[in-house]
Parts: sequence; C-alpha cells; structure tokens
Amino acid sequence: MADELKLAVTLARPKMLANSSPQIQYALVEVIPVGEGLPETAPLNLCFVLDRSGSMAGEKIENLRRAVKLVIDQLDPTDIVSIVIFDDRAEVLVSATPVSDKNHLKRQIEAITDRGGTEMSKGMKLGVQELQKHLTPDRVSRMVLLTDGQTYGDEDECQKLANQLKELNVPLCAFGLGEDWNEDLLDALANATKSIGGFSEFIERPEQILQHFQFAVRSAKRVVARNAYLTLKLAQGISPRQVWRVLPLIANLGYQPISDRDVQVPLSDLERDEGQGILVELSVATKPKGTFRIAQAEVTYDLPHENRYGEKVKADIIVEFTEDQQAVQQVNPRVMNLVEKATAFKLQTRALEAAKTGDYGTATRLLRQSATRLLNIGEQELATVALEEAKRLEQGQQMTSTGTKRLRYETQRLTRPLPKQ
Repeated sequence: MADELKLAVTLARPKMLANSSPQIQYALVEVIPVGEGLPETAPLNLCFVLDRSGSMAGEKIENLRRAVKLVIDQLDPTDIVSIVIFDDRAEVLVSATPVSDKNHLKRQIEAITDRGGTEMSKGMKLGVQELQKHLTPDRVSRMVLLTDGQTYGDEDECQKLANQLKELNVPLCAFGLGEDWNEDLLDALANATKSIGGFSEFIERPEQILQHFQFAVRSAKRVVARNAYLTLKLAQGISPRQVWRVLPLIANLGYQPISDRDVQVPLSDLERDEGQGILVELSVATKPKGTFRIAQAEVTYDLPHENRYGEKVKADIIVEFTEDQQAVQQVNPRVMNLVEKATAFKLQTRALEAAKTGDYGTATRLLRQSATRLLNIGEQELATVALEEAKRLEQGQQMTSTGTKRLRYETQRLTRPLPKQ
C-alpha cells in the first residue's frame, strides 16, 4: 500500500439500528496527501485570460493589474505563465514563458487598458494555444479566466473550447466580476472541467480579485497527486444515493457505475496537506445485530514527478448494528455539519433552477428551507440574502442579480471560505 496518501473514513452515525427498515448513512471519505516524499510545490503552466473590455474601466482594470502583478510575485522562476487579453478582439500580451524576469512581466501587465466589447471565445482560443506549448505531465496546468460582461454570439464556441480544455486535462478557473455576466454560461464552461478540478466563482467587488486569484494559484501550487479516482466497493444491500465533494469546495460529483456493486467518483488533483473530502449518502438495507463492512473506499492516483501511476490506497467503511435505541442517536458533529452545508447548497441550487423556470412557489419554499439550514450552521448573512430573495419572489418581483450570484457561489465555499485580505 502506498503511503503518500492518508485515507480516513468517518461516519455520521457509527452505530445503526439492527433489524430495521432501510436507513440512510453518511460517510465522509477524506483523501489527504501527507507523505514526506511529496514535493513542496508543483511547477505550473498558467494562462490568464483577462477581459479588458470597456466595462472594465476604472477600479476594475486597476485592481486586475494589481492582482496579476502580485500573483506573479508568488510564482517561481521555473513556473510558466502566459497572459491573453480580450475585448471584441484578443491578443497574447505575454507568450508562454518562465517567470524569470518578474519586473519585465509586470511592465507588460501595467500596459493593460480597457477598450471595446466582449467576445470571450477569442481570448479562450489564444489561451488554449499558449497552454499547449507546455503541457507536460510534471506541470500543473490551469486556465484562469476573468470577465465582467456578457459575451455576444460566441457562447457555443466558448463551450467547445472548454470541452477542449477537458480533453487536454486542463481545469478552467472561471471568475465573473460584478453583476453583468452570464453565470449559466460560466458555470457550463467550468463544469466541462469539473471532474478534473475546474470551477466557477463570483467576485463581487474589484478589490476581491486578488484573493480569488491567489486562491486559485495557491491551490495549483499545492497539487501533489494527479488524476485521482475514488472507487466505492459496496456490500450486498448497500446502494449510493448521492456523492458530494465537501472539501475544499462543495460540488455534486455524482458517480459512474463500473459494475453491479462498484461505483467510481472523479477526484481530480489532490493538494498537499489538504486533499479532498467526499460525502457519500448511502442507503443501507436491513442488517442483523453485529459489525459489518458495508463498503470499501479505494483511491487510485498518479505521481508524475516520480513516474508512478495507478497507485492505490484503501479503507473499509464499517458499521456496528445494535438494538440499543440510545446508541444509534449518537452522531458525529463534524460530519453532520458538512451534511447541513451540502444540503444548503443543494436547496439553493434547486431554488434557482425553479425560479428560472417560473416556478416561484417552489423557489420561495426552497429558499426558505435553505435559509433555515444556513442559520443552523451560523451563516446569518447568507441566510438573510436567501430570505430577502424569497420575499421578492413572494411579492411578484425578480430575484436580484447580486443575490442570485451570492447564493449560487457563496454556498459552494461554505466549507472553505476565502482568506481575509
């Protein structure tokens, strides 16, 4: 067994009722790289694809320049960086190059000015070309995309390029700045690479660009294990209901059946000392009194820096079935807290989908349920946003753009808030 990864399983309820009808069990599977032989940082191949359209004028463009320059300061000389800027045209500001002359790079960044309209696909296309120059197994590649506006007429081309990133094994970190951008499109682009670590995010204010960029780049630098997959080998009578990533960000991963009792979940890249937490909701059939292995978790991963592939680590998921009614009431508070956060995320997701289709009654009900969950975990501010948006729907008004985006994106990072600046 490889020792680079620690695989830990924690149950929401260590004991379940024996001889009972089917029950629900939550298992938190944590995959954490801990081995001393793992590299401290990974060499990067980054491409920034940045909106410089006219709507970026003023504070937005100033904070963008500042953020990219400060991120450059945090890169190593062996890292590769490229910068593409776009409006209704696109140009390569910095061709893919090692970060050896930071002052030169900063001078080029300082030359970014606002102009023109918005055609995001043109920037993404050049970004893909720059990334392909240094796509090697030892490097962690990322496209970091930022836009503050609606792209016009090229949404399908954007989606094709996101699909190409998936084929190249390059996650897309997509950031929307302010209110006037299409979250459905940005989510769709990021979701194309979700299984390999892609995500979309909301930057409410220009001064927050830096912390979001730092978050994305630091996460990439911490990658030590690649192409990870979780396989759940289920015992007779055990079936999966839902699979959620809850650490570092919340996402509905789903699962792929690979045999009658085995399902597979993509984990993408794993970060040093942090890894990922996967929350598995299982339906457990009737069991007699005793201790049983209901499943086995197996994680497969690659270590390209050591030319090792297909390494594996395993852990059993074991439950004690008892007739003691009091014992089965005991729960693990940390796991249940993660269940509450994942549920809040699920409820707001369903609420926004209902509102989009005009089912305002369902949307209102789900928003209020989400607010209750958020209050239970101490998220007073976000709960207030959910209640205010529910009230607007009840009054026959549309949900606000800012409220919609806050609910959509802040609930996905309930388990890992951004660091304070």
